[in-house]
Amino acid sequence: MSVFYRKMIPRLKPAINAAELLAALRPDGLDEIRLFEEDFAQLMGQKHAVAFPYGRTGLIYLLTALGLKGKEIICPAYTCVVVPHAIVYSGSTPVFIDCAPDGFNMDLDLAGKSITGNTGAIVATSIFGYPVDLDRIKAIQEKHPQIKIIQDCAHSFAAEWKGRPVQKQGEAAIFGLNISKLLTSIFGGMVTTDSDKLYHDLKQLRDRHLTVSDWKKTLRRLLYFLSLYPTFWEPLYGLVNRLERSGILNHFTQYYDDAKIDMPDDYRLQMSSLEAKIGRCNIHKYRKILAARRVAAKIYFTGLPNLPEFQLPPEIDGATYSHFVVQVPDRKQWMEYGLKKGIQLGQLIEYNIPEMESYGSHPRGSYPLSAKYSRSTINLPVYGGEEVAKSVVRIVKKHIQ
Repeated sequence: MSVFYRKMIPRLKPAINAAELLAALRPDGLDEIRLFEEDFAQLMGQKHAVAFPYGRTGLIYLLTALGLKGKEIICPAYTCVVVPHAIVYSGSTPVFIDCAPDGFNMDLDLAGKSITGNTGAIVATSIFGYPVDLDRIKAIQEKHPQIKIIQDCAHSFAAEWKGRPVQKQGEAAIFGLNISKLLTSIFGGMVTTDSDKLYHDLKQLRDRHLTVSDWKKTLRRLLYFLSLYPTFWEPLYGLVNRLERSGILNHFTQYYDDAKIDMPDDYRLQMSSLEAKIGRCNIHKYRKILAARRVAAKIYFTGLPNLPEFQLPPEIDGATYSHFVVQVPDRKQWMEYGLKKGIQLGQLIEYNIPEMESYGSHPRGSYPLSAKYSRSTINLPVYGGEEVAKSVVRIVKKHIQ
């Protein structure tokens, strides 16, 4: 049967069903966004949350609220490119750091050594849901108390390092809420903090500089949301995948241009009430979503061999597994094999940011691990818990053997 029609396991799938549909279609109540912020802050165990149209917008205004314009901001070389884009848009300069030798996260020892008199903050990303080393973060804070720590939790949400929530160690944490994240409001982002002053400053900046969402944005978001139900229906997903690979869906699936430092056209248009309603509904599923991902990860760790030609990620307590990332020598060959067998294997960060054309004018350094991971990683589906993971294990093991 042609892959065009074959039932296919998607690389990702948002946790939406009839509950989110009913939430989206019910009339708006008062203060939907404020209620979403309160629910999100409670989930993360923090005093405050401020909603934004995108996580990257939240980072722009967080850096502004912290008074870091013109400063150097340390961030990973191997992360979503929207992070340095937001740093540039805030008027600051990204300083890239390679990955640590023992995992995908930024090398915090190297980050500490890279602090200068003009360093304003470190954006500590818990990439793929693997918690950053909070002991090393604390050591940096003790040695350099003037440096602000921003936790990038777009992948990790409430990941824990030795039982300590990552999002709580620092000035603030940023979250993305698109359909690839652990929780979704379809689009959107959040900034959380325990600082009353930072909360009020950030909220004031948002309300002053961002335009209130209008009916046009709401309609666009509603249509996009409704399209997700047929899009992720497995019997139809082979067709969706074919359209995606042809480039027809690039407007929806491509989030960056290698040659440009840019933002979405609506990055300064506030989150809509529609998104807040969907997000509030999705929050109630967080524990179930997280449990399913951890079950899938455990099945991969126990059911798949860890080989030089199929290198499993580190198994870390407290990880939330936004992605289960495997290193292979020939990514294209593996992805083609997956398609033939009805599994879409993902590639997420297929670039080393300092090598991108858009950052060609930045000082060059050496980022060997970031470069390696950008060319060698594939993602196994983790959204479907035991059922999907066991199907993936069976198919992957046949190819390894």
